[in-house]
Amino acid sequence: MRAEQPEIPSGRASLRHPGDAAIEQPVEQQVVFTPPIDIFERPDGLILLADLPGVTLETLELQVQDNRLTLYGRVQTQWLEGVQTLHQEYPIGHFLRSFILNDEVDHEKITARLAHGVLEVFLPRATKAIPRKIEVKTD
Repeated sequence: MRAEQPEIPSGRASLRHPGDAAIEQPVEQQVVFTPPIDIFERPDGLILLADLPGVTLETLELQVQDNRLTLYGRVQTQWLEGVQTLHQEYPIGHFLRSFILNDEVDHEKITARLAHGVLEVFLPRATKAIPRKIEVKTD
């Protein structure tokens, strides 16, 4: 069982963070850490910035399914030949982070890019239907 966090106040951001629930996976794919994510709001949508040092496109998966945005991937150890690691601050292993999107997000127009260890995800606001007058005809 997992506790969901409250929805972000109305008129602000367009998503909820359901927490990072444990997922039944093979031992080698267990989630090791939850990456930190900053969320920013613009008039046209939201921007998520995730710090993912050591992640490559080959080790990152981002998907939307049933109003849930999920980031999943792995940070691999980057060994330097002939050296011994004395201290390392960023985590190594599998990570998972998911958010519940509300109807204000246009799922078809979500974009993402990975540059210099930072994943930027843009969640555009859905355009609302513009009210229009409907002409009624008679036979």
